[in-house]
Amino acid sequence: MEKRTGLFANGIIWFGVAISVSEIETGIEIGAAAARDSLWLPLVLGHILGGILLFFVGLIGARVRLNAMETTKSSFGKYGSKFFAALNTFQLLAWVAVLNAQGASALAGLNLPISFPLTCVILAALIAAWVYVGIRRSANVTTIVMAALAVLLAILSVKLFGLDSGSSAAGATAAGTAATALKFWNIFEISIAMPISWLPVISDYTKDAEKPVKASAISAIAYTFTSLWMYIIGIEISGIGAGNNIAQAILLAGLGIPGIIIVVLSTVTTNFLAANSAGESSKAIYNKINPKIAGVVVSFLSAALAISGIMDHYISFLYLIASVFAPMAAVLLVSFYFSKERTESLGVWLWNIFAWLAGFIAYQVAERFDSVFLGPTLLAVIVSAAFASVRVLSERK
Repeated sequence: MEKRTGLFANGIIWFGVAISVSEIETGIEIGAAAARDSLWLPLVLGHILGGILLFFVGLIGARVRLNAMETTKSSFGKYGSKFFAALNTFQLLAWVAVLNAQGASALAGLNLPISFPLTCVILAALIAAWVYVGIRRSANVTTIVMAALAVLLAILSVKLFGLDSGSSAAGATAAGTAATALKFWNIFEISIAMPISWLPVISDYTKDAEKPVKASAISAIAYTFTSLWMYIIGIEISGIGAGNNIAQAILLAGLGIPGIIIVVLSTVTTNFLAANSAGESSKAIYNKINPKIAGVVVSFLSAALAISGIMDHYISFLYLIASVFAPMAAVLLVSFYFSKERTESLGVWLWNIFAWLAGFIAYQVAERFDSVFLGPTLLAVIVSAAFASVRVLSERK
């Protein structure tokens, strides 16, 4: 009988996903460009809605026992599924590269005697090794790593809050007079973008869950709360006079070697999941591909991309992910939970692709405005879900 993953394992996986330099960097961006009293509601709301979407998308994979991209086949057809799998593979490659570059940049700020390119390669090698070993064979090590990370991050959080409450006049002024360039829906958009970026990944891990509903719930909850924690750390860093720099914040907090461990482990734990899922997505494109080998290849390709300067396009890259996979998830959710028609047909697939395209276009149009009501992501979800629902309602007539 195939071994299933328990609730603790799923929680640990998604706790590790959320712990990343990328999440902290995003929190820094919000904290540096918004007044403190105006950012908490959109920040929390974006994460909650993103977490709800994660739960329902993850539950699909858990119920049908298919990986994330394989679940799209019933809604978008064989070639539609391959299209999204190809996009997901490329976006995960880029995502791993972005996280690799962020981790290497943070380590460079800690004055390590290693060059940026070499650091990128070392991080990629650690990720590749973990992908090759696999989640199940490294379960005990993973638990120890996550426990160590949780303790170190708790220490960092306490020290940052201490620095914030007694910070220099310059730091307090920076926090108190932050330019309110980011409005409510801007902050909401940046907040929901992170959980949305994992929608095309979560079923890769819930598909093997012993208890589908509970495992999907614990995965979404673990990610949502931990991601909020990382954002809050970033917001605190933006207010302590560290120049919005993670490395400087770690040094100010007096965390030398523990700070290095935080950066390395947080980069590796998140990138492992992304690289592993890139392998799963490549399998959905061509089923003879070995997911582990593909994941290893993605790990090393990401190092080359990181060295090439992908960080310059980080924020726009996040938005691009949301514009593709948020409407895709909306169509998938409507088709799975509300459609009674399970027979695969060309007409259903074409209509669902049209529904996805409508949401994608809605996102691209809304994103060009400074602050749109509901934000581009939620608008795209609503538009695609509405068009997908038209077909579902027609089934019942």
